[in-house]
Amino acid sequence: MSRIGRNPVILPKEVKVSILDNILNVEGPKGKLSLKIPNNISVKIESDKVVVERKSDDKQAKSNHGTIRALIANMVKGVIEGYKKELDIVGVGFKGQMKANTLVLTLGFSHPVEVVPPPGIKITLPNPNRIVIEGIDKQLVSDFAANIRKIYKPEPYKGKGIRYVQEEVRKKLGKALAK
Repeated sequence: MSRIGRNPVILPKEVKVSILDNILNVEGPKGKLSLKIPNNISVKIESDKVVVERKSDDKQAKSNHGTIRALIANMVKGVIEGYKKELDIVGVGFKGQMKANTLVLTLGFSHPVEVVPPPGIKITLPNPNRIVIEGIDKQLVSDFAANIRKIYKPEPYKGKGIRYVQEEVRKKLGKALAK
């Protein structure tokens, strides 16, 4: 039995959960999310918790058991608190700014890079060198942050690029200092 999968997901009072045709819907104060449940997993809604069980003991069902439970827990947390990722832009002349609903990044390329966020994602820039990405879907927020970071990954010699706030970039010695 999956250690994570056997734990029930506790539902706060402000969250409503419903299942219709193998689609689980979670609704809370920040919004609404849905998840398609695989055929080898059964989800039961009890008074104040959601219990995830597997229908068989085949390999795929065992793999899905803990994953589906974790996804449901992330959905419940997302509709209550939401998720947030912060990115730093490091480099001389590197900056970001919002134009309408588009994030425009100036990163030393010959052109500014424009990024349009998907629906459900909110971008704020407290200063030109910090990007804050917020949303209720953990996977969508994390994927979008990773895609922005991928535009100019932090390089190991000068440390320039886009990085997560707590990320440490290990710097390498330059050619002149390495012997």
